[in-house]
Amino acid sequence: MDTLILEPSLYTVKAVLIMDNDGERLYAKYYDDTYPTVKEQKAFEKNIFNKTHRTDSEIALLEGLTVVYKSNIDLYFYVIGSSHENELMLMSVLNCLFDSLSQMLRKNVEKRALLENMEGLFLAIDEIVDGGLEEQQLSKIEIFCNIINVFIINFDQFKASLLNKSINLYNFYNNIIF
Repeated sequence: MDTLILEPSLYTVKAVLIMDNDGERLYAKYYDDTYPTVKEQKAFEKNIFNKTHRTDSEIALLEGLTVVYKSNIDLYFYVIGSSHENELMLMSVLNCLFDSLSQMLRKNVEKRALLENMEGLFLAIDEIVDGGLEEQQLSKIEIFCNIINVFIINFDQFKASLLNKSINLYNFYNNIIF
């Protein structure tokens, strides 16, 4: 029996994908040149979606790649690694991404909410995966803190806007003569 000896590598993630329930790409980040053109990427994504959207399992081996995935309401989340990659490592990346989005979107992980908060998605994925390297040094708490800071800034902007509108409304009513 021949054994295959692989070069050790820290690069565990080849791609992160999020698709809607029609198989349309909402987010795609490829970390290597396995699929160098958008046409090849879209064909790969269509193949993945067709093979996984009707199954309840969490892992598949497609086109020589390990695919771990999860669906929620109208979204499909995929983390892709090589065929020799540890499925548990890929699943931990997927779970961290999903948990981060769930926290960020206040348990409302659906297409509309995700599209309204894409900056948080970009931040979460950048914190979880860095150029294909899983950021093992970052704990989930650090990731959540970074995401929450983005939303605190957005909330502060919302409060300032609301305060400005309240002042304008107050001035408007004070200028009305009864």
